[in-house]
Amino acid sequence: MAPIAGERFPKAARLRKRPQFLKLSRTGGKFQSAHFVVIRGVNDVMERRLGITVSAKVGNSVVRNRIKRQIREFFRRHRAELPTNTDYLVIARPSAATLPAKLVVAELERAMAPQCSRRTS
Repeated sequence: MAPIAGERFPKAARLRKRPQFLKLSRTGGKFQSAHFVVIRGVNDVMERRLGITVSAKVGNSVVRNRIKRQIREFFRRHRAELPTNTDYLVIARPSAATLPAKLVVAELERAMAPQCSRRTS
């Protein structure tokens, strides 16, 4: 089944290069939850973009890929609701390995809300 035209996840909507990740880590606002860290920052390409980091500490490749699929699916479905020219970097913590899909959606909805743009340490 093909995705709906407005819900695709094209290359232009992805953070793909290391410098993009590093710049966002340095300059973005951070939201921390029990299972994810979401860093949000402004970009200059007028596109909503997503980067995902799931380290080997989270689990084996099956677990890591499942988490990445859930994050991508959330972003794909909610991209139209997010502000334009914004980059998001989602970093999964090891506790995300056992998280059901509904809780992934709930945490990401809270984390990607516009009010999370302030920086916390």
